[in-house]
Amino acid sequence: MSKGRRALSEEEQALWRRATEDVARRHRSHPHFLEPHPPLAPKPAFTHARPFSQNHQVSAPLTNRANEKRIRRGKVEIGASLDLHGCTYLGGRDVLQRFLERAHEREERTVLVVTGIGRGGEGVLRRALPGWLAEPALRTLVAGYATAHRAHGGPGAFYVFLRRRVSSR
Repeated sequence: MSKGRRALSEEEQALWRRATEDVARRHRSHPHFLEPHPPLAPKPAFTHARPFSQNHQVSAPLTNRANEKRIRRGKVEIGASLDLHGCTYLGGRDVLQRFLERAHEREERTVLVVTGIGRGGEGVLRRALPGWLAEPALRTLVAGYATAHRAHGGPGAFYVFLRRRVSSR
């Protein structure tokens, strides 16, 4: 008898024989036992096409004292909002760029970008957003950014302040 196992009673043994009487026994000569399964190929490590870094800096997140007060009080006038929930790292960056370009064309001044906070507050999109905003393609559109007020999503959302459009006269 194996360590930690109890012996089956006569009634349990009879029940087991009845349950297994029409089951064919598998022999060691079965092909399943003769050929080992091929080894699984190792999964390639995931690499990002655009590495994100914590070192990216955008111009001052809060442009002036008046903006800072408006943000603390949740009184920021939001022109448009974008929810990146469900986006992948690469897809989210492209969606963000198109959104900011359209908002800039409409002469919006402040937009809300919802990234979500992720598991444990370390969401991929949340960490990547400052780096994306610092890229040359978006840096020309963005004046700054700040974490949103609790009423607008708190740490899972950002206010993005857009630059004024340069008029071509």
